[in-house]
Amino acid sequence: MKRRIICIDQEKCNGCGLCAEACHEGAIAMVEGKAKLMREDYCDGLGDCLPACPVGAISFEEREAAPYDEKAVMKNKLSGGCPGSQSRDILHKEGPGDKGPVSAPSVSRLRQWPVQIQLAPVNAPYFQGAKLLIAADCTAYAYGAFHEDFIKGHVALIGCPKLDHADYARKLTEIIKNNDIKSVQIVRMEVPCCRGLEQAVKTALKDSGKFIPWNVAVISIDGNIVDE
Repeated sequence: MKRRIICIDQEKCNGCGLCAEACHEGAIAMVEGKAKLMREDYCDGLGDCLPACPVGAISFEEREAAPYDEKAVMKNKLSGGCPGSQSRDILHKEGPGDKGPVSAPSVSRLRQWPVQIQLAPVNAPYFQGAKLLIAADCTAYAYGAFHEDFIKGHVALIGCPKLDHADYARKLTEIIKNNDIKSVQIVRMEVPCCRGLEQAVKTALKDSGKFIPWNVAVISIDGNIVDE
């Protein structure tokens, strides 16, 4: 049937993930750092996602599309919907030291404050000559050795592309452009909405006009580093 449905301009999309969050039907997901209409039958054509997009990448179009299926949408919501919001138990095998004496407390490797991307001053002195860590805030909770394996030796910035209504790319571009950043380490979760952080960093690196070595580590929900 011919009906009104959303259209996402992949060239304009900056990967922030705000449209996926605003879509109550779960029709939109983040794929390789870009928003994508995954299920035509989940899109009701009302456009709650349009005002959420900060770059105007979403519009309406009239075309042949599967009819809106409210029953399918409700079934998806009851099954958990977005992987990043789905509740689950995580079971870990006990390690050798889990039943023994309490070991010495871990040492914090944090070198600066604040750590939130939105709060960090663009020209803070600790950025000069820094190895920059840009991490999704959930990663430090999921990955047990986060301080030793990622924060140690880095200036750390954290954020959540799903919850923070901010243009990370613009802020990070200014930080990279105005400081002598030596390298960038990105750490994100495996859930689709977390790709928005990776995309924002890649955009910032490109827009800064600098060639800086960078790397991405992806953490699984059960706390392991995974290959993607």
